[in-house]
Amino acid sequence: MITMTTRQHTLRGHLPGHRSPRAAGSVEHQAMLAARLTARDRWILALLHEHRVLTSSQIQDAAFPSGRSARQRLRDLYLWRAVSRFQPFRQHGSAPMHYVLGPAGAAVLAAEHGLEVKELGYRHDRAMGIAHNQRLAHTIGVNDFFTALIARTRATRDEALVAWWSETRCARHFGDLVIPDGYGRWRTTAREIEWFLEFDTGTESLTKVGRKLIGYARLADATGIATPVLIWLPTTRREAGARTALARVHADLDNRHAVPVATAAADQLNPRTAQPSPAEAVWLPLTTARADRAGPRYTLAELPDAWPGLPPPADPTTPDDDADTAAATPYRLPPPSPIPPRATPNRLAR
Repeated sequence: MITMTTRQHTLRGHLPGHRSPRAAGSVEHQAMLAARLTARDRWILALLHEHRVLTSSQIQDAAFPSGRSARQRLRDLYLWRAVSRFQPFRQHGSAPMHYVLGPAGAAVLAAEHGLEVKELGYRHDRAMGIAHNQRLAHTIGVNDFFTALIARTRATRDEALVAWWSETRCARHFGDLVIPDGYGRWRTTAREIEWFLEFDTGTESLTKVGRKLIGYARLADATGIATPVLIWLPTTRREAGARTALARVHADLDNRHAVPVATAAADQLNPRTAQPSPAEAVWLPLTTARADRAGPRYTLAELPDAWPGLPPPADPTTPDDDADTAAATPYRLPPPSPIPPRATPNRLAR
């Protein structure tokens, strides 16, 4: 039974401790953040700017030892308006909280690089617009792929994700020929592999998936660099159909060796492992025109063995002369490291 009516004005109040937009942009608020944001906080802000949106579980995998510590710190960042959040609708169950860069976080990120917020290309309404974007599930899937590799990096000393570029950054570099869903580089004590990622959600026709190799062939011809293309699919059944379409296009390329291809399916991951990730032995190279030919599945680190003629990746410290890879310029921030900084002790973070 209702015993007390809720007054309308109480519904308009700000969340306790949550800064208003005007207060979040004040000099006083920025001074407060200077005393409270840790190196890990700033890394999360840079990651959100680069990759648009991350879920609470992805941020936990990438930077926190437990769900509790992730939730507590993300709540602080939200109250300070360093990040914003939303929760998409789900027909069954509830979705995790999704986080994007907030106004105060954008101001901090811009100040770090000596830029104005507008020079980041940031607008809060545009950042929150991802909540209604039809590609939200695809973006989250791509970020799941890479944050799983970051979690694997944090759990082992022998392997590491050392580069992760967003689709936006890839488009800026290669968009006149092809737009990968991401670029990554995986390093072990013995070797290193780089790749372009095509993340398939099962909505595109398999013919369209196969024809993407034509763009990668043009890119390889223009750059003279053979970069593997890794195609991640939702199921083994979908993978089998995709391999047939890919093999058909791959066989017609002028230089097939310039476009190494491997596929993997999410249902190949072992859920009983401590850190299920694409680094496991789930990759099946496309080495012949016969897509149905059985073969061993490789780990991510072993994939170069499937392509004996593949040269090692170029030294990442000597890239092309694009300012993207070196210093910040208007609308061009350098890619954040995929390896998080060490956590600051709590007594210093307060």
